[in-house]
Amino acid sequence: MTDPLKSRVVRHSPSTGAGSPDVWGIYEPDTGSIQYICADPKTRQAALIDVVWNFDPKNYRFSTESMDQVLDLVRENDLKVQWVLDTHPHADHVMASAHLKARTGAPNAIGALVPEIAKIWADIYNLPEAFDANRDFDHLFEEGETFKIGELEAKVMLSPGHTLGSITYVCGDAAFVHDTLMHPDAGTSRSDFPGGKTTELWDSIQDILALPGHTRLNVGHDYGTKERKEPMWEATVDEHRAHNIHVKDGTEREAFIERRQTRDKTLALPNRILAALQVNLRGGRLPAAEGDGNHYLKLPVNRFD
Repeated sequence: MTDPLKSRVVRHSPSTGAGSPDVWGIYEPDTGSIQYICADPKTRQAALIDVVWNFDPKNYRFSTESMDQVLDLVRENDLKVQWVLDTHPHADHVMASAHLKARTGAPNAIGALVPEIAKIWADIYNLPEAFDANRDFDHLFEEGETFKIGELEAKVMLSPGHTLGSITYVCGDAAFVHDTLMHPDAGTSRSDFPGGKTTELWDSIQDILALPGHTRLNVGHDYGTKERKEPMWEATVDEHRAHNIHVKDGTEREAFIERRQTRDKTLALPNRILAALQVNLRGGRLPAAEGDGNHYLKLPVNRFD
């Protein structure tokens, strides 16, 4: 029997009416990442959110099966890509942003505080001139900024904690909340990477949970649980407030902070992080080829416990 947590699961969450997008979630099993298509049912214009460029950390090889799958869904549903969006520079997977921009012609975008994240990692890598978000992204979204997906209005919420510059996209009754919440039975995401803060993660989650109760919250990752062996990623605000094991109604701020920080101390670095951030802070581009025509990544030694 096929293990759903090791399969490429696709689910369609249909529009609920006027102002509500169609949403497709595409589970990427190697990293537990959820990729999204958010589309206007009327115009068929769509945004691609947090799509993966596959990276094998054992052999340091890249492949395109995840972005190919997403683009196949775009074609199958007669959609036109209007935006290529990321919520933050991911630590556990490599973003497909630059490749999707090249393949669709759509502009790529991320949050306006990514240059601040880049400063932290430029120091860690000792690459002071490597990262330039204004060069590698067509747009850097500010807190509260609005934009269109077809005729639907989308809004940007700054939601730091996992990183200092993570953003949430809210389009109608769908919100893409990245590495803040996880599915209610799994709680929340870690906040111990450079620039992350547990206190800010709490505040960001409270802002997300203040959205209307019927809002569909689409999370960035799922790894299943001891009891649940299939990937899940969508739950409403009301469902999180009633059942999320870390932040349901009645949870005290200090209790959350202690629980989250205690858990984070037990977690190793993701096995792709030192490669992924070096690429993601270039908008999903490899460093320039060297004289032999090959690309090389630089890995810091003894910088993390």
